[in-house]
Amino acid sequence: MDTAQTSENRRLRDLPGIAVVTGGTGGIGSAIARNLAAAGVRVAITHRSEPSPELLDALGDHGEAHRLDVRDETGAATLAADLVERHGAVHTVVHAAGPHVPMLHLSKVSVEQFARQVDDDLVGFFVVAKAFLPALREASGSLTVVTSAGTRRYPVRDGLSVAPKGGVEALARGLAAEEGRFGVRVNAVGPGMLWDGMSARLMASGDLDERALEVATQNIPLRRFGTAGDIAAAVAFLASPSAGFITGQKLDVDGGYGL
Repeated sequence: MDTAQTSENRRLRDLPGIAVVTGGTGGIGSAIARNLAAAGVRVAITHRSEPSPELLDALGDHGEAHRLDVRDETGAATLAADLVERHGAVHTVVHAAGPHVPMLHLSKVSVEQFARQVDDDLVGFFVVAKAFLPALREASGSLTVVTSAGTRRYPVRDGLSVAPKGGVEALARGLAAEEGRFGVRVNAVGPGMLWDGMSARLMASGDLDERALEVATQNIPLRRFGTAGDIAAAVAFLASPSAGFITGQKLDVDGGYGL
């Protein structure tokens, strides 16, 4: 039997167990969770802010939501054990958690502010990965982390976001190298400028004005911003059996911004 072909023909929804999306109430995280649920995947989201009724409806009867601070090692480990006990397996983890990050020149960023961002982004990802690795090993599952296209082409005033994300990507590559022998795949998706998610919050806060938007659009070969749905589609592919021979990679979904 051609095992490679068999793997390609299996869909994510056919895998036993449940998928987990951290930061599942954010613009990108909720789009990822909705997309997986629409494909028939059982999904558990984690959140700080309460999920909307519309999101819970989209997750369906088999979806669930759990409050979690991703820096809470005990809380993350407890959630992982609970999901395995109730669903039999965790086959997919998508780490999309992250706080609002203001755009500042690095010279204006305080050491305390920078340390807090590293704690949220880098330490938070490590806590989640460490908590779910036993389950992912058991399921030969996948871990996908949402980072930033800015780690490839630096956007001025975005260092507070991009620098910790660079560490996250290095950690993802390390996990891919070490966990591949257990059948675990680890990849990253780097969003570019989006009309929803973080970019929408930056526009609403005034960090991105009309002139900045025009310049940003001209710097994108496709001459437009993307959507959270574009990120969700990339994540679904990397998490699926169709990407079963892909690990340690980063897929920038940025309209060509990084060229």
